[in-house]
Amino acid sequence: MKFKFPPALGLLACVVGCASHPVKIPFSDEPEIKAATVASAAPAPAPKRLDKADEYQIEQRLFGYLLERHFWDLGDYSAVFLQADDAEVQAVMRQYPTHVPPVKPSSHAQVRAHRPPLDKDTNKPAMILSADVNEPNADGTVDAIGRWYAGDAVAGFRTFRLKHVDHDWEISEVK
Repeated sequence: MKFKFPPALGLLACVVGCASHPVKIPFSDEPEIKAATVASAAPAPAPKRLDKADEYQIEQRLFGYLLERHFWDLGDYSAVFLQADDAEVQAVMRQYPTHVPPVKPSSHAQVRAHRPPLDKDTNKPAMILSADVNEPNADGTVDAIGRWYAGDAVAGFRTFRLKHVDHDWEISEVK
């Protein structure tokens, strides 16, 4: 025996189903939802900031590390320039007075796009060193990047992790 479903019964089922109470879907931009989200959100901890003295110490460590390597041995470089303020450059120049090639103030540099920088005194290629220091990590260490640049073909970087030990920053890891 085959049961036949009357079309009127199908239409009645649709009308009754659509007439039931609709479920309201909350959207995230509704005021009630916004207020509940703001109230339940825990305040984010203030990010740790590195003071200028610590940043200066870290940059000095990175410049020292880079100057003790010999990235310039394969080229005829007549100077090393630092991407830093004048006081910091003077401090490095005092720390490395006999460095070969010499550390010079940036006023002696001629920077050209996609070409090695030049030492204005000798008109020979030079190298530029820079240090980028990040904010402290949760464990108190600081990540930094030391870069060298002598044109597009002679460029590179090292990543560093430094930790604060006895009022000084020490390099704990180099990659």
